[in-house]
Amino acid sequence: MDLHTMTQSLVTLAEDNMAFFSSQGPGETARRLSGVFAGIREQALGLEPALGRLLSVAHLFDLDAETPANGYRSLVHTARCCLAHLLHKSRYVASNRRSIFFRTSHNLAELEAYLAALTQLRALAYYAQHLLATNQPGGLFFEGDEGLTADFLREYVTLHKGCFYGRCLGFQFTPAIRPFLQTISIGLVSFGEHYKRKETGLGVTASSLFTSGRFAIDPELRGAEFERIIQNLDVHFWKAFWNITEIEVLSSLANMTSTTVRVSRLLSLPPEAFEMPLTADPKLTVTISPPLAHTGPGPVLVRLISYDLREGQDSEELSSLVKSEGPRSLELRPRPQQAPRSQSLVVHIHGGGFVAQTSKSHEPYLKSWAQELGTPILSIDYSLAPEAPFPRALEECFYAYCWAVKHCALLGSTGERICLAGDSAGGNLCFTMSLRAAAFGVRVPDGIMAAYPATMLQSTASPSRLLSLMDPLLPLSVLTKCVSAYAGGETEDHSDPNQKALGMMGLVQRDTALLFRDLRLGASSWLHSFLDLSGHKSHTNSVPVAEPMRRSVSEAALAQPEGPLGTDSFKSLTLHDLSLKGNSDTSGSPELSLSAETLGPSVPSDVNFLPGPDARKDAKAPGELRAKDRGQGVLANFPEGFHPRRASQGPTRMPIYSSPIVKNPFMSPLLAPDSMLQSLPPVHIVACALDPMLDDSVMFARRLRGLGKPVTLCVVEDLPHGFLSLAALCRETRQAAALCVERIRLILTQPAAPAAPAAPTEPRV
Repeated sequence: MDLHTMTQSLVTLAEDNMAFFSSQGPGETARRLSGVFAGIREQALGLEPALGRLLSVAHLFDLDAETPANGYRSLVHTARCCLAHLLHKSRYVASNRRSIFFRTSHNLAELEAYLAALTQLRALAYYAQHLLATNQPGGLFFEGDEGLTADFLREYVTLHKGCFYGRCLGFQFTPAIRPFLQTISIGLVSFGEHYKRKETGLGVTASSLFTSGRFAIDPELRGAEFERIIQNLDVHFWKAFWNITEIEVLSSLANMTSTTVRVSRLLSLPPEAFEMPLTADPKLTVTISPPLAHTGPGPVLVRLISYDLREGQDSEELSSLVKSEGPRSLELRPRPQQAPRSQSLVVHIHGGGFVAQTSKSHEPYLKSWAQELGTPILSIDYSLAPEAPFPRALEECFYAYCWAVKHCALLGSTGERICLAGDSAGGNLCFTMSLRAAAFGVRVPDGIMAAYPATMLQSTASPSRLLSLMDPLLPLSVLTKCVSAYAGGETEDHSDPNQKALGMMGLVQRDTALLFRDLRLGASSWLHSFLDLSGHKSHTNSVPVAEPMRRSVSEAALAQPEGPLGTDSFKSLTLHDLSLKGNSDTSGSPELSLSAETLGPSVPSDVNFLPGPDARKDAKAPGELRAKDRGQGVLANFPEGFHPRRASQGPTRMPIYSSPIVKNPFMSPLLAPDSMLQSLPPVHIVACALDPMLDDSVMFARRLRGLGKPVTLCVVEDLPHGFLSLAALCRETRQAAALCVERIRLILTQPAAPAAPAAPTEPRV
C-alpha cells in the first residue's frame, strides 16, 4: 500500500471512530478515545507531505540503484510502520467497538502510545527536511559549524522518548526481535534501579524489588524509567550492563548452546618490539613497538578460536602465551591427527562502543564462523575506554594484527589470505587499523568485512542518526557518552555538589575516575613534550635509504602531517574538502595521525538541555526555506499548531566535544583524505536499514566507490544494530549473520591481486 492510500485509509477510519465515540456521551473514556482519533487524523495528514518530500529525493543519497538505503528512506519506513500499526488498530476498534469483549482501556493506552510516537516521528521528518536544506548536495551528515551542531543537540535531546520504550518498543523491527527487546528493557531499568541504589549506598530493599517487578507489567512506567536512565547514567553503568553477558552463568549457557570447537584459548602477547618487512621492499623493515599510549607498554590479549586442531596450535611457543581463564576455560583436547595449516586467517575486532565487552561476548558466533569457514580466528581484546581512551585500542589492535601476520604459523595458518572482520566499534578499528598498516608500509589485510561500522564519531546530525530517538540499543545520549569516553573526556568529574552521599561504591568509582584522569593528563603532557622536541628534528634523508627502517608504532602515530592536510585544516575539515584535497599532494606523505592538538585534554562543554523561552520558533511551512534559514542550521521550524512532545526529565548534562580528536582520520575514518582511503583493501559492509549508524556505512561506501575502490554494501531490513550477537535469536538474524560469513569467504577465496608498490608514507630514517 502506497503512502497516500495508507494515510487516506487511516484518516477515514479515524474520522469514523471519532464520530462514534463522540456520540457515546460525556464519559471520560469516550472523550479520550474521540480525542486520540482526532490526534491521529491530524498527525497523519501533517506527516504525509513531509514524508512525500523525503521519498522524492531519497534516491539521490543511495550508493547505487541496487542498494536503495540511507537515513531518509529509513525514517520514511519507520513512519510507515507506525502508520500501519495505527491503521491495523483503527480497523480493529471499528470492528469491535460495540462488542462486550472490547478492552477499552487496553486499546486506548495503545492508541495513545502510538499517537505519541507518530507525533515524534513527524518532528523527526521536519528535522530531516532541514538537513536536506542545509547539507551539501548528496551529503548525509550535517556539515555546519560546531555551534549549530550544539544547537541541534540541544533541540533534539529535549524531545520526549519514553513513548518509544514502552508499548511501542521495537515496533520498527521484525516481530521476532520485539520479545527480546522487551526483556532487555525490563532488565535495563531493573539493573538501573539497583545500580542507582548501590551507587548511593542505599542497598536493595523490598520496595525496590517491587518497583522492578512493576516494570514488567507497566509499559508507561518502564518507558519513563528507560528515558531517565539513558539520559542521566554515566558510561560506567553501560559498561557494567553490556558486560552482563560475560558473567559465569550466562557465558556458560552461551557455551552450551554454541558450536563446539577444538581450540578456544586466551593468549597474552608480551609487550616486545619486533620487526616487520615492508611491502614495497621486503629487504627493509619497520619496528613494531608495543602499545604505549596513556598507560605505557603492556600485554595485548587475543583469543584464538579454531574448529579443528591445526599444526602449530599445540606448540610449546603458543602454549607459553596462554592466559588462564579459570577452571572452566576450554583446553586443547588430544586428537590422533592434526589438521594441516589453513591457507587463510580471520582477525576479528569486537564491538561494544569502545567501552564494553570482550571476545568472550562474541565467542558464540565466532565459533560458528570457525566451523563454517574452516579457518582459525584471532579475536583481539583491546583495552576499553574510559580507562584506556584513544589511541590505546588502535595501537593494541595494530600490534596484535602485526603479531598475527608474523606468527601466523603458530595460529594454524599459512597466512596466504588474511581477512579483517569487526562489528560496530570493531568495524571502525578495522578501517583505522588498515590505514595504519598502510601508513607503516606493512602488509594490509586482503579484505575487510565490517558489520554496521561507526565511521564518523563526531556529534553531528544525519537522517539515520535521528533514529537514535527511538532506538533502545543506541540512544543518542549513550552514543555520545561512548564517544566521549573513547575521546578521553568521560572521566572528567561533573558531579552535582548537591547530590547525596556517594557511599563506598561511589567514592571508589569517583577516585578511580580521578586517578585515570590524572594519568591521562600526564600522558598527554608527555606526548606534547615529545612532539615539541621532535618537531625541531629533521629525519628526512638522515640515514641512507638502504638501511632498514626502524620506527616504532607510537613514533609513527605521533608524526605530524604537513602541508594542506595539517592540524589546522582538520578544525574545519568537511567531506567536500577531503574530496578536493585528497589527491592534491600524492607525492608527499599521506600519513595522518595524532597531532599535539589532538592529544591534548578534551574539555567538554556542558550544555543544559532545558528548552529556553525561545525554544519555539516562529511557525512556517517546512518547505519555505529562505537564505537566512540556512544559517539556523538544523533547528526545525515546525508548522503552526504543531508542537512535538518534550521530555519530562530534569536537566540533562551531555558533553559535546569540540576537540579536533574526533576529526582525526584514525578515529573517524570517514574524514580520511582520498590519499589515505586509496590504501584500503576491498571492503564489504553489512549494515542495518534501521540502525542510527546506517549513514556511516552509506557515506563511507560512497567515498570508496568514488575513488574506484572495490566496495560492496548490503543492507539488511528490520534488524537492530548488533544483530551478530543475536544470531541465534531468529531466522532473520541467522540470515544476516550468514551474509557476513559469505562476505568473509569471498575475501578468503579470491585470488590475490599483484601488489602495487606503495607510495612512501613514512619519512625514511
